[in-house]
Amino acid sequence: MIRFVGRYWFLLLLAAAIGVGFGFSPTLEFLTKIPYLQNAIVVTVLFLMAFPLEFGDLHDAARRPGPPVLGTAINYGLLPLIAWGASLLVTGDLRIGVNIAAAIPCTLASAAVWTRKAGGNDVAALVVTIVTNLLCFAVTPMWLKLTTGGSVSLNVVEMIQKLLILVVAPMLAGQLCRIPPPIGRWATANRAAMSVIAQLGILSMVFLGCIGAGMKLRTLEEAVPPVGMLAVMLAVVIGVHAAALAIGYFSAKSFGMRPADQIAVGISGSQKTLMVGLWIANTFYASQPLAILPLIAYHVSQLFMDTWVADAHLRRQTAVEAETPSAA
Repeated sequence: MIRFVGRYWFLLLLAAAIGVGFGFSPTLEFLTKIPYLQNAIVVTVLFLMAFPLEFGDLHDAARRPGPPVLGTAINYGLLPLIAWGASLLVTGDLRIGVNIAAAIPCTLASAAVWTRKAGGNDVAALVVTIVTNLLCFAVTPMWLKLTTGGSVSLNVVEMIQKLLILVVAPMLAGQLCRIPPPIGRWATANRAAMSVIAQLGILSMVFLGCIGAGMKLRTLEEAVPPVGMLAVMLAVVIGVHAAALAIGYFSAKSFGMRPADQIAVGISGSQKTLMVGLWIANTFYASQPLAILPLIAYHVSQLFMDTWVADAHLRRQTAVEAETPSAA
């Protein structure tokens, strides 16, 4: 039991945050009205997620830019197109949520971690992570205007300004703080602690989002989607992630990239960050309270799916390497 809780504590607390947030929203509504609380959480979490990130040896990424370029193109180009088409299978807030999930950048932590778990090129995954997050102020509003602009009144200029201040600036600050070697080494050594704090910040954003959604649903009973539509939404986000992962993996393979690069492209090209998505949904789509559900579903499903993919890829490559000497 202790081992189970230690491994899945985030998912257990995520389920609790969703249940308590929706179930006790009238009592907890005051939390959503605290000025600048959500913005402060976003800035803190993104700084803590960027601060421990080290690029390692970028020589290989610079000499062979194919994997990070392909991963970035899939994450910010092909995946939003796939999601835009797949979102037609759901309606209302859920359709908007699917498109928000697709338009946001690659997750700051897990893409490199899962790539490393698979024995892949984690530097390439890190490059995709940094590039997509730095470009989010321009690319994310463009996609959201295209895919959701007909459903809501979206202020693109305001979104660009806020993404620059609340997403790009904290990331740059985190990386700049690493420049003095002692501070950089300290950040790397304390990566685990900062990761836990960052995940607690993500949970708090989910919690606040669910409180707001719960309050809206209490006044809009007809807005609650049927169970069947929720099941379709779950299938859509899983299918979008799986499609992007498979396309990334096999396209890298077709280009003759190494297995380590193939898994890096697959994972980094398909993963999305929950933190930025929740902030966008809570800030710019507050009148669509259920838009956060596809974001949460995408995040949880990518954790489970990519764990299985990473383990399977590592086992396969280990078996291939074990057979290679005997074949020679």
